[in-house]
Amino acid sequence: MANYKWSFANVGGVTRVCIQSAEDIRHLGELDKKMWTVLSCPVNGLEISSESLCLMDQDGDGQLRLKEVVATADWLCATLKDAQSLFEKKDSIAIDNISDESLVAVARKVNADADVISLADVQAAIDAVTIEAQEVPAAPLEADVIAAYKEKSAEYAAYFEQEKLQKIGLASIPEETPKPGMTEKKFVEMGKQIADWEAAKAAAETANADALAAAKAEFEPLRKLLLLHRDFYRLLRNFVTLEDFYDNDEKTVASFQAGTLILDQRACKLCIRVNDLAKHDSQAPLSGMYLLYCNCENKKTGKKLQIVAAMTQGEIKNLSVGKNGIFYDNDGLDYDATVFKIIENPISIRQAFWTPYRKMAKWVEDKINKSAAEKDAKAFDDMTAKADAAANPNAEKKPAFDIAKFAGIFAAIGMALGMIGTALAAVAGGLASLNWWQLIIVFICILLVISGPSMIMAWMKLRRRNLAPVLNANGWAVNADAIISVPFGLKLTEQVRFPFTKNPVKKSPAGKICLVILLLIILGLGGYGIYKYITKEEVTAEEVMEVTETEANPALTLEETEAPAETPETEKGAE
Repeated sequence: MANYKWSFANVGGVTRVCIQSAEDIRHLGELDKKMWTVLSCPVNGLEISSESLCLMDQDGDGQLRLKEVVATADWLCATLKDAQSLFEKKDSIAIDNISDESLVAVARKVNADADVISLADVQAAIDAVTIEAQEVPAAPLEADVIAAYKEKSAEYAAYFEQEKLQKIGLASIPEETPKPGMTEKKFVEMGKQIADWEAAKAAAETANADALAAAKAEFEPLRKLLLLHRDFYRLLRNFVTLEDFYDNDEKTVASFQAGTLILDQRACKLCIRVNDLAKHDSQAPLSGMYLLYCNCENKKTGKKLQIVAAMTQGEIKNLSVGKNGIFYDNDGLDYDATVFKIIENPISIRQAFWTPYRKMAKWVEDKINKSAAEKDAKAFDDMTAKADAAANPNAEKKPAFDIAKFAGIFAAIGMALGMIGTALAAVAGGLASLNWWQLIIVFICILLVISGPSMIMAWMKLRRRNLAPVLNANGWAVNADAIISVPFGLKLTEQVRFPFTKNPVKKSPAGKICLVILLLIILGLGGYGIYKYITKEEVTAEEVMEVTETEANPALTLEETEAPAETPETEKGAE
């Protein structure tokens, strides 16, 4: 038995055991615990019936563990003649497939002529159960008298207490009595009658409820069998292998997929309920996914929940805290969804390529906005200062602007502008001296220098995107990776696709032109630097010796170092 031969397959980029036959389920207890994808999961908040999961949760602690799944498999295999029917995931069973004779008898009691028994049949039989109810005793007094007694019992008790104190001279009786003619003895007898009747009534109702529950309990084992017959194999696909998550069938959803979030012209299908936000704070960033946390509310029903949605395709420029969308659960109920937290990670390599330029553009925009705000504040201060001066001519005036004092500053600014202009001219000259193919290589090198690190980091993170940390934050004990590859991620987030249409309203190109100019300046500066590095002249050994000799003999003049060497003809003429 311990040498049972299992079959394996690559599911989601990880080798996992396959549960394909009734024999696999029968031998589930022999499967190495290290090979299970999940070791435990919560019984609530999943897309599998919580009633079915609670039936498997033998210790009732709200957590379904590996040993309880094995125990359920053993019970089902012992109760069914052919456990292969579990793979049909139906809430109906052929009566001939039930091996437990007591359950067969109950099934025949539900429908003596049927060959197949269903969950609906059993539920109808449970709802139709009646008992010979124990008679509830009649009330000793009229309903309004009992109500009046309960309403004024405290008032009566206080009145009779004061009456006792009056007899010994410690209190006086109020002029108005709760009810004329009511004596303390009659009041006590009435209270006893009502108390005895209520106790007898409660006992009769409890006995009737217990009898009804006992009558219905006869059908519960059969109902349990039908529930587990429907849901157990689906649990295995989400517990042992995660096959439902990686299934290519769009109608199949994993037990933890709560619905679909529509946001920013995209449909995020990987949405998971958030059970403990504090655990998500520590675990979810390890997933490597771009995650959106949303508060969801259905205004009609008042139902509220929190979800985390994985954005695995598209851009992030329009995603921010406070953005609104619509969440649809798996039953089609819609909720108003508002993003309240974002965990940022790369969505694609293409997005990572543009990230440095977007950050640079944002930095420039922030600087411009800051400068504009400072100038606006200065203009306002100057205006208010002039107004104050006009209103108070005798007030002390600020010293006038001293141009000489700031001449050095203006000179420095002019020098800086001149250096920038010189650098740009040198860049233009350097680029102009290159061939067209050299320009292409230079620009490609610059793009790689700027965007390369971001793209490499994105590539590494995209390869490691893992759902396991998010499930762990939700109370799961995931025993293996749940990798989300780039192609698989494209299926988890659907992006809108519109047909091409002409836009009658032309947008101003000024913003794009400024961005292109800025990009060209950056590329030009980088290209010139690379060009100078590539084309710099190598210093020969003779030049090094010449420079060394010049430094050793400072008396050697420039003319002497540049004088032509004497030829033989010159020497002969000199003789």
